[in-house]
Amino acid sequence: MKFAHLADCHIGSWRDPLLTDLNTIAFGKAIDMCIEKNVDFIVISGDLFNTSLPSIDKLKEAVRKLKEAKDNNIPIYMIAGSHDFSPSGKTMLDVLENAGLAVNVAKGEIKEDKLSLNFTIDKKTGAKITGLLGKRGGLERDYYENLIRDNLESESGYKIFLFHTLLTELKPKSLEKVDSQPLSLLPKNFDYYAGGHPHFVFSEKIDDYGIISYPGPLFPNNFKELEELHNGGFFIVENNSTTHIPIKIYDVENISIDCEHKTPEEVEHSLKSEIEKREIKDKIITLRISGTLESGKPSDINFKDIYSLLKEKGAYTILKNSSALTSKEFEDIKVEMSNTQELEDKLIKEQIAKDDIEGIDAVDLTKKLLKVLDSSKQEGERVYDFEKRIKEDVDKLTQ
Repeated sequence: MKFAHLADCHIGSWRDPLLTDLNTIAFGKAIDMCIEKNVDFIVISGDLFNTSLPSIDKLKEAVRKLKEAKDNNIPIYMIAGSHDFSPSGKTMLDVLENAGLAVNVAKGEIKEDKLSLNFTIDKKTGAKITGLLGKRGGLERDYYENLIRDNLESESGYKIFLFHTLLTELKPKSLEKVDSQPLSLLPKNFDYYAGGHPHFVFSEKIDDYGIISYPGPLFPNNFKELEELHNGGFFIVENNSTTHIPIKIYDVENISIDCEHKTPEEVEHSLKSEIEKREIKDKIITLRISGTLESGKPSDINFKDIYSLLKEKGAYTILKNSSALTSKEFEDIKVEMSNTQELEDKLIKEQIAKDDIEGIDAVDLTKKLLKVLDSSKQEGERVYDFEKRIKEDVDKLTQ
């Protein structure tokens, strides 16, 4: 038996025009590799899409690759993850299943207020597959706590359990503050536990359970992941062993500059020096700028020239993170923290005073603007409509 374990494909996650298709391309490459390696079936442990209602163009490409797998007699078994699950119960997985392109294995019934899961049996290999979906904020825990386990644990044959949860005992240090669930929530005695949700690569046999694996994302989904992972991948599982298959689309070049005690001009010089000695062509460039400037403001750094230099050297695209960049002027703001509301008020008032903006009305306007900008996209709302709504709300405040 040979099967592939994918998770966290997040098709449609990037907004950057040059990155928006890379998750879809990575998914296509993974399917191609599965066909080439002649796997018996594929399991996907949640977050095939980055939203419960993906855009038509992303859905079309995903369906095309799922159809290729089906045409090559490779069944696909999946569960919904925290991104492609919707509180309303709507999920694109239902559409894919009705079209015969995939099977949602998170199926069962309620028996005396308890959840009884059913197995889906792969016709070719006889593998018995089941699992539980993932929800945002770890809300899937209720399903596990009400799960009937005896039938699952006593079932004979080769068994696979799909889950979309970070397990506390397996957390890497980088995720130690992230919400997680105990290993004991999983039913025991399965041969393979196909995990998803945390974006790190892990595979190990655990006593009383079996092989528990996280393949990581198919493609990095944020700035930090691009820095740390550079690329994504998935597992091929054969003869009770796992092999991680990397998927590389573009190389990533990380450039990090410590701005401590530097002027904006010195930061620009440091950046240009680093760029000149790097091989940049056809790479995704991550710029991480941090520290406290000796003088001036972050906006004094001429990033336009930096971008121009990178593009001249053939960079595919450029991402910048300067959230940890500040100036002495900003650091001089002193507040005594009591509660969040008071802290926010004091920060606004002190910064307005520094910028010589007239008082109370400006404070009130700033708070209202923050509230508007904190609004989230509603379920089913298109990005265009969401952005239009935010702009209209801002315009009303500033009229």
